[in-house]
Amino acid sequence: MAKREYHHGCSTYNYVTFIRTTPEQLWAALTTAEFMKKFWLGAHFETEWRAGAAWKLLFEDGSVADTGEILECDPPNRLVLKWRNEFMPELKAEGYSQCVMEIEAVNDMATKLTVTHSIAVENSKLINAVSGGWPRILSNLKSLIETGEVVLPPKK
Repeated sequence: MAKREYHHGCSTYNYVTFIRTTPEQLWAALTTAEFMKKFWLGAHFETEWRAGAAWKLLFEDGSVADTGEILECDPPNRLVLKWRNEFMPELKAEGYSQCVMEIEAVNDMATKLTVTHSIAVENSKLINAVSGGWPRILSNLKSLIETGEVVLPPKK
């Protein structure tokens, strides 16, 4: 389930999925560079995974896609990132957004992942862009965890 919302002065994208895994396994998948490269279309985070740490998302070729700061890091429950696009000038110009990832056990077989990406910009181009990216990335994550394979490999 995904939805994009535009409220006065703010834009938000919200995505919810249920994955056959544990919160601990999902957290590890989201924060391990080698695993991340498999589902994040070749990209991965470089950071220390602690509140206050800087982070950057690197493309396969090593160039910087996005940067920011970890605002909250509560494994395996919640991760809050201050986030700025670095490779598209019109998105970078909008400044910093916030991405919240919430992980919640549903039962002994399923874990709920909620990703909420928002920015204090009305009709944000960044939120429009991430609303296309998050479904691809999170579908790959779910598929990789559950089957061992992604559904959308990186474009070559």
